[in-house]
Amino acid sequence: MASVNSELYEQYRHLLFSIAYRMLGSAMEAEDMVQEAFIRYENSHDKDIQSPKAYLTTIVTRLCLDQLKSAKTQREQYIGTWLPEPIFTEQAASPEPDETETLSMAFMVLLENLSPVERAVFLLREVFDYDYAAIAKIVNKNEANCRRYYHLAKQYLVERRPRFEPSSAEQTKLVHQFLQTIAQGDIDGLTHMLSEDIVMYADGGGKAPVARIPQQGREAVTRLIMGVFRWLTPDTRIQLHDVNSSLSLVVWQGDALVFIMNFNIVDNQIMTIRNVINPDKLNYIAHSDAPTSSESIDLQPPN
Repeated sequence: MASVNSELYEQYRHLLFSIAYRMLGSAMEAEDMVQEAFIRYENSHDKDIQSPKAYLTTIVTRLCLDQLKSAKTQREQYIGTWLPEPIFTEQAASPEPDETETLSMAFMVLLENLSPVERAVFLLREVFDYDYAAIAKIVNKNEANCRRYYHLAKQYLVERRPRFEPSSAEQTKLVHQFLQTIAQGDIDGLTHMLSEDIVMYADGGGKAPVARIPQQGREAVTRLIMGVFRWLTPDTRIQLHDVNSSLSLVVWQGDALVFIMNFNIVDNQIMTIRNVINPDKLNYIAHSDAPTSSESIDLQPPN
């Protein structure tokens, strides 16, 4: 990136990464797409590029569309539950529109069910506020088709969109209580924090021992949670972070990040827990700079 105008890179990197990450669900792949987009911009022989933003957005979106098409078989053959590669999302000073919910794991899993073009059109229109004329040029479709893609995607997502509440002080308090009940072995207390129809997902990608089928209901989830925390070792460190727009436990053993437990909390109850344990999906966040708001929590394994 040394040859690329550094001011241009800093100006558009976040936008391009935001598009690519939502498209792909992989932070490492998103970074690759951003780097490639800037390389192509630098190597372009078109000296009449009037809008670097439009040019870069078009390149990164088309790269993502190509990547999704080439990775289709790999996604279909993924072992067990697929969850997006987690990223830190402590609030920026000026968050972009809809940044919180559209980065949530629940929303990004829903995006996986859209076709690549539907996903691109929806994100560019709904999240990044591009008009249909611009979107049509980016995805190489006519405006009428882009409108159709958008409305199909919108209908699908609205019908299945789960309730979402951004992180709050009340949620932080609940997560602390959650950990306290685990440390005390208080099964009744833990059970009452969970919604009756709670679902717990785990993404091991065939590379970590996890329940491949989502666990449903208070009893099953409580039993699994207590089991997970019983194998904590003395060198375990737990940090509380905002990951994919939801409070999450970032769990380390020594210098190794071993899993992330992501909560969806609504009405002061835990509705869904999503655990990312696949070591490949933990690499990016493990090597990211942890936000300064990081909170470390001491927790002894339950009795």
